[in-house]
Amino acid sequence: MTPVRRTTAAVAASAVLGMAVVAAAAPAAFAAPTPKPSPSTVLPSGLYGTTDPAYDGVWRQSLALLAQDTVDVKPATKAVDWLTGQQCDTGAFPSYRADATKPCDAKLPLDSNATAAAVQALAALGGQDATVKKSVAWLKSVQNADGGWGYNPGGASDANSTSVVIGALASVGEKPAAVKAKSGKSPYDALLTFAKPCTGKDAGAFVFQVTQPGIVADSTAAGVLGSLGKGLAVEGPKPVAPAACAAGATPEQAAQNGAAYLVSALKKTGHLDSAPMPGAENPAPQPDFGNTADAVTALSAAGHFDQAADTMTWLEKNSAAWAKASGPAAYAQLILAAHAFGADPQKFGGADLVQQLNATGPAPQSSGAEKSEASDASEKDGKDDSGIGVWWIAGAFFVASVGVGILFSGRRKKQ
Repeated sequence: MTPVRRTTAAVAASAVLGMAVVAAAAPAAFAAPTPKPSPSTVLPSGLYGTTDPAYDGVWRQSLALLAQDTVDVKPATKAVDWLTGQQCDTGAFPSYRADATKPCDAKLPLDSNATAAAVQALAALGGQDATVKKSVAWLKSVQNADGGWGYNPGGASDANSTSVVIGALASVGEKPAAVKAKSGKSPYDALLTFAKPCTGKDAGAFVFQVTQPGIVADSTAAGVLGSLGKGLAVEGPKPVAPAACAAGATPEQAAQNGAAYLVSALKKTGHLDSAPMPGAENPAPQPDFGNTADAVTALSAAGHFDQAADTMTWLEKNSAAWAKASGPAAYAQLILAAHAFGADPQKFGGADLVQQLNATGPAPQSSGAEKSEASDASEKDGKDDSGIGVWWIAGAFFVASVGVGILFSGRRKKQ
């Protein structure tokens, strides 16, 4: 879930926050990237990206740090400090606050999505237990009676917000099913209300809200992850049978139904399309790179690697310009998709996504290049012209395998 995935929630909140939010949150295919700050604005040195952080500062920082963690990049201390410094005394995170030296104003909108993303990033990095604990406590305190969460506290629950909070809970070892509102309902109870049956239009999809059933692309990818109890950074399980929609009232079945919808939606072109902007008349379909990457992550998390393969290839061939224009959250989103699928983000369609992400913020303490160089060196060693190195290693491996069994290798790096 990136700024593109956050679009739906921002549109829903526009009545409160004003139409400026809608403009800032427009899908990348239909609007220019988030505007540059005014010349008088001095961006914090620890922040990733150079666009106006008013809408997505905490979100993009969290995704950048989370994506770096999946590839063993150790971020700059000031990048982590900037993120922790955005937290309010209540434990909540706003989308962004320009002056972190002052207490959070009572009028400052608090953001469940930004808070949940920050929890996932800081939990992954470690060493931020107190910050994470306060944020988790705040998230629990603003849980709605239906068991879910809205974009802002007090707002109606939606599939995206509920799912990203489930990911935050899981990242700290909580069991989401046990986190219940006073009504006794859990986050999964809320998610199931957004899941469509296996009949009719958009069968198996997750709608954004019950009152907004026409929005399904980004909310379905989120709903699949949430129903599986997964966060934004996942490693896919063993491959399973092709996704198919089937009746069932469990989160696991709802996840598989959502996966089946995504497979169907991706089948024709290999990508998802952006929803048309309000007021647009018969616009030509435009690729939605963000939600397409999220679909790869969701399908991989559900074990449908074969059905995600063509879409992964499409992203490798077509997403470079979008990522460059959109900034750190987009690079992070592609890295997370590659990570879930088992692809190498440092060799993504001929590009090094990790290097590109690192370049959008303060220089990390370790860049991740060391791992890639070690891997390249290992490959070269295995191609020794004399053939001695290869056969020696093969013989040693055979002897070792007698004791430890067969070592399976495949598309995923970590089983």
